[in-house]
Amino acid sequence: MRYINYLGTDAYQNIAMDSWLLYNLKPDEPVFTLWQNKKAVIVGQNQNTFGEVNQEYVDKEGVQVVRRMSGGGAVYHDLGNICFTFFVPVESSSQVNFKQFVEPMYNALQSIGIDAKITGRNDLEVDGKKVSGNAQRYAGGYLMHHGTLMWDTDVDAMVRSLNVADEKFISKAAKSVRARVGNIKNYAPEDQTLEGFMDALRYYLSDQGKDGELVLTDEQIADIKRWRDDRFSTWEWNYGKSPDFDFVNHAKYAGGSVDVKANVQKGKIMDIDFTGDFLGVRDWREMKDKFIGQTFSPDSILQVLDANKDGQYFGGITNEELAVLFTGDSDK
Repeated sequence: MRYINYLGTDAYQNIAMDSWLLYNLKPDEPVFTLWQNKKAVIVGQNQNTFGEVNQEYVDKEGVQVVRRMSGGGAVYHDLGNICFTFFVPVESSSQVNFKQFVEPMYNALQSIGIDAKITGRNDLEVDGKKVSGNAQRYAGGYLMHHGTLMWDTDVDAMVRSLNVADEKFISKAAKSVRARVGNIKNYAPEDQTLEGFMDALRYYLSDQGKDGELVLTDEQIADIKRWRDDRFSTWEWNYGKSPDFDFVNHAKYAGGSVDVKANVQKGKIMDIDFTGDFLGVRDWREMKDKFIGQTFSPDSILQVLDANKDGQYFGGITNEELAVLFTGDSDK
């Protein structure tokens, strides 16, 4: 198979490139890619980003959050992880078989001495631990099959990035994840580097180097960058396309207890209610309309609260304490 080199480690651009190639490359024969993202959470097309991501952590650590066009669950990427994508002409979506497209990567791992096994529908395991997950999308006569290979992924960062916000559960969650997943580095020869591993995979998948690179034109690259900027780097795509949901949270502070309920549609607050035993000087409902239409995020909530702080609507509960309620991290 011929291969395409991606343009760097920006997750917005790489996910945009995956999607652009599916809809626009139209190869006569299968093509593959090997690529990497810097720290990122990639959520499935049908997922609620707000429910999958520990927003406070990803904001603090600069973890990119991107929605892909294929289904499946949220995954964590970093530079210890290798991503791969196959673009394959397929006459009908009824012909799509996960195992058929996992096998090339299975064979590549076997060729460099890593005893992988195909398990379930779309996973690769080594020594009983999952090292690869896969997803697919079919469009216009072409299949995009993409997945990950965990070479030396930071499991702690993975756990913290994916919806575990409470420190009380971090260690337990990380221990559980380590029991289920593995890093390929631990099963490879001691002198094997990540770069050497990628080179070996590329050599095998390109028929021992006989099939060369497919180089994109400047116009194609410019169009991919437009896809990045216009869709895949935007809040509307990555958060706003989340399914509508109702949010409930509770916390008790020195200034009293507070419960929040919010209805969220297309990532925007459509209705909100605060209850509790807090000692507001004025009725918070006086500013309820200020919340409606705001993006569902702690920053947006904090801006509304700060703009109306003179009303002392929540008594001794600080605006920062209230904003934390919208991260899902509270003392329940």
